[in-house]
Amino acid sequence: MTVTVKGGGGDTPADRKAVAYIGWPNDGEVLPAGRPFRIWFGLRNMGVAPSGVRYPNTGHHHLLIDTDLPPMNEKIPSDRNHLHFGGGETETTLELAPGKHTLQLLLGDADHIPQNPPVYSKKITVYVK
Repeated sequence: MTVTVKGGGGDTPADRKAVAYIGWPNDGEVLPAGRPFRIWFGLRNMGVAPSGVRYPNTGHHHLLIDTDLPPMNEKIPSDRNHLHFGGGETETTLELAPGKHTLQLLLGDADHIPQNPPVYSKKITVYVK
């Protein structure tokens, strides 16, 4: 899978071996409509820290819902398609409308700017029925 990334990331360095991933749900998962589901975030070769914390090789998760990756050298938007987990959370519950949805993680630094190189997960698709 080839992903076009706009910009190479901000000024905060990331471990080149870092991997972000969605642990659950799985790609292609069918989820029940009208009920929240649990989603958990994974990260290897870096640590999770709350926003505002400047510590080497750390960042915090942003969940992208039904959208593409934003420019990598700018602050990650905060809206219904870009959920911020600035408290250092590694899981959440989410309720989505019936239909097809995409989910993707993007790690941000203390200021919500992707690291360099950017650390993001594979985009997965879930179906709410």
